[in-house]
Amino acid sequence: MIINAENLVLGRLATFAAKKAMQGDKVEVVNSEKAIITGRKEDILHRYERKRQMGDPHHGPYFPIEPERIMRRTIRGMIPHKQPKGKEAFTRVKCYKGIPASLRDKEMITLENAQLKDSTMKYMQLGRLAKLIGSNDG
Repeated sequence: MIINAENLVLGRLATFAAKKAMQGDKVEVVNSEKAIITGRKEDILHRYERKRQMGDPHHGPYFPIEPERIMRRTIRGMIPHKQPKGKEAFTRVKCYKGIPASLRDKEMITLENAQLKDSTMKYMQLGRLAKLIGSNDG
């Protein structure tokens, strides 16, 4: 199953992907940098900067700055990744920035219930967030 994350809310997309992975489906998410996080820009930035600053560089926790890795980490949070069934499910999840050449001609789905409901809502794209917290390719 290939999911196009363009203009989809990160949390709603992650719950759908986690559920499908736990059911045994292979889940590939493309255009991860175009997923959106709802809320005020300052609040989103503060929350993710705080996640980056937890722990220390030698012992973790390590929080990613690339958009596709943030997406995968969000999905991991919705899977029991410390149990054998969760580890196995998490290996079935792949996230990509953009659309890889191998997936370009394949059928992609978009989730209707994961789209932004209200056009006046404030949000930030995941790629923009990644750029602000330190990624070179946001």
